[in-house]
Amino acid sequence: MYDVIILGSGPAGLTAAIYCGRANKNTLVLAGSVLGGQTGEIAVLENYPGWAGSGMELIQFMQKQAETFGAKMKYAQCQNIVFNDDKTFGIVCDNGETLQTKSVILATGATARKLDIAGAVEFFGRGVSYCATCDGFFYSGKDVIVIGGGNSALNDALYLSDLAKTVTIVYRKPSFTRAEAVLCDRVASKENINCMYNTELKSISAYENTDRLLVKTKDDAEIICDGVFVAIGHEANTDYLSESVKRDEMGRIIPDSLPDGMFVAGDVHSGIKMQIATAVGTGCSAGMDAIAYLNSKE
Repeated sequence: MYDVIILGSGPAGLTAAIYCGRANKNTLVLAGSVLGGQTGEIAVLENYPGWAGSGMELIQFMQKQAETFGAKMKYAQCQNIVFNDDKTFGIVCDNGETLQTKSVILATGATARKLDIAGAVEFFGRGVSYCATCDGFFYSGKDVIVIGGGNSALNDALYLSDLAKTVTIVYRKPSFTRAEAVLCDRVASKENINCMYNTELKSISAYENTDRLLVKTKDDAEIICDGVFVAIGHEANTDYLSESVKRDEMGRIIPDSLPDGMFVAGDVHSGIKMQIATAVGTGCSAGMDAIAYLNSKE
């Protein structure tokens, strides 16, 4: 029986693990299949105070901190949460295990929203990607498209511009109103980045008998490229929860709907900005709340 199981190994989950470990609570981080979530995919992390390096380097540093204070890591995903009669929880994992715990911190984050047009599924992994830092290397010297207009899309475009021959940002609105000014300025200064505003895609298909892609827009314009990188937002990872747990319009968890002994942190928490700094703050709060809950039961 664990004192607390933390679902998720991003900044929120690992911050909670540091606090719970330091309070001498028997703490397990259920890390999922990949350490760090979205943060682990950030090539250059500039807006987290006090840190200069990649997202994965930050995550690995936080992991070591948590382990120093006794937190344990397990690479598995939660499939279901069982509410036991004694007000403890059973965490049903995808590896067949069911782990018992007195409290749970939900820090499962969010996943990139999928592109819903013809060819997007067919060409996933064969030209369509949702991770620029994972797949950018394969497009060195080639022509790529980035879909989206927020910080993630512009960061992806900037990263790819150092690898690819050309980068074309396709955005459905007339300007990058959702992105930070510093990123907009950097994109504007890059000679190999072009922007197509007021544009939405209709389909992706193979271009003749080549490995290239033919991308068509809703106004029937055609773009020939080698890769399409999608950055159109995220959806909260909450499939393991029952419908009794209330979500907001983005599918994120409303804390007041959670039963005693269950807490939420990070991008899956409703009403917060999806930033590393806010994830760390909610991880701190969730960890301290879990500690107080456990102490009240002793």
